[in-house]
Amino acid sequence: MATLFWLQTGACGGDSLAILSAESPSLEQLLQDGGVELLWHPSLSHGHARRFDQLVDAILTGEQVLDILCIEGSIITAPRGTGLCDPYRGRGKMELVRDLAERAGVVVAMGTCAAFGGVHAAPPNPSDCIGLQFDHAQPGGLLAPDWRSRRGQPVINVAGCPAHPHTMTQTLAALALGLPVPLDGLNRPASHFSTVVHQGCTRNEYHEYDVEDTQPGDRACLFFNLGCQGPMTQAVCNTDLWNGVSSKTRAGVPCFGCTSPGFPRDGDLFRTEKMGEVPIHLPLGVERPRYMAYKNLARAAAPQRVRDKKMKP
Repeated sequence: MATLFWLQTGACGGDSLAILSAESPSLEQLLQDGGVELLWHPSLSHGHARRFDQLVDAILTGEQVLDILCIEGSIITAPRGTGLCDPYRGRGKMELVRDLAERAGVVVAMGTCAAFGGVHAAPPNPSDCIGLQFDHAQPGGLLAPDWRSRRGQPVINVAGCPAHPHTMTQTLAALALGLPVPLDGLNRPASHFSTVVHQGCTRNEYHEYDVEDTQPGDRACLFFNLGCQGPMTQAVCNTDLWNGVSSKTRAGVPCFGCTSPGFPRDGDLFRTEKMGEVPIHLPLGVERPRYMAYKNLARAAAPQRVRDKKMKP
């Protein structure tokens, strides 16, 4: 049985809410059949605050084994590096996170805020927020780049705002069973961050023929004009639908790139920045000269059914 302790720092609680909708496995299955013992969760545990303090003390003294430490929310370091804007027992909660991490078998950053800083680290940032082991895309947050847990692993970044429910429960299930969890270059589980949101998007054909929307809610591609980050964002949103039903792009809303270390972008989320007629940021792995040549040909080759479908109400 793997013990799990879930701590919130600078968080909105969105990851805790999202994990409740997981189905494969569900949170209930993870706790009942997945070999996970939940020591504490700020929203789900029914114990009082003194129970939380007792668990913290037991973990720090070695009386209670901690296998999985989940941190939800960015690490608040203000004011002046003390972390006292988010206090616990007269010191910054960042110090508690650091102490618990030293005792944990593995540490999981639940959500982009815990992984990279996220919304709370976006400018202007009066609380001086960072991620657990990254500051945006730069290695080194609260913990040094070479820090490793008791099991010899870096912080596992389950990114997303919020993180996808199945990315959370499937990662936790693998860790509880002692299975290897290969990571990508940003220490995200490679199994869930090896494809882009664009894969599986129902608007792909419009994208290929350069049939683009100019306002949200229409039927064509959202990349060229409306800021969609789907071709550059690695996540499973269109291959493992949210609640088994939909995703942002399927609902006519651009992907905001919330699993990326640079989220949120410093600018209009519904506008594509361009250099002339070409987006500044291109789909992953695409070279600019080839993109320009391909798009000009694709637009001219767009079949009438694609153009007509866009115009239907």
